[in-house]
Amino acid sequence: MRKLDIKKTHDVLTRIIETELAGVVRYTHYALMVIGPNRIPIVTFLQEQANESLMHAQQVGEILTGLEGHPSMKIAELEETHEHSVEAILRESLNHEIGAVNLYKELLEAVEGASIYLEEFARTMVSQEEMHQMELQKMLRDYS
Repeated sequence: MRKLDIKKTHDVLTRIIETELAGVVRYTHYALMVIGPNRIPIVTFLQEQANESLMHAQQVGEILTGLEGHPSMKIAELEETHEHSVEAILRESLNHEIGAVNLYKELLEAVEGASIYLEEFARTMVSQEEMHQMELQKMLRDYS
């Protein structure tokens, strides 16, 4: 087994926390902006995503502090497009999830062969985020 690169792992975990916290803000904002006949199920979905993003940030923060890191109080950059159609919200959500998958894959690369626990955590998170991507892609089929 190789030695864990703590600096690189801290860096990736920090960027993940910032992205997940941005997801909390993003999904909360989106849930407030949805209008139309499908509002209730879409708002429920977006609120669930906000809650899950917070839970992910907390999990990653626990790992980071367990590795003697210091969690960031920043959030990743949020772009306000002022486009609040359901299609725009779902497309922006899909882009956010793609970014999250990429970060968790980066974590997997950083810890692979150095920590079974961190490898399994990263794989689980990639799996969850890919599942969210599929759900969003299915939701977007009505708009293609």
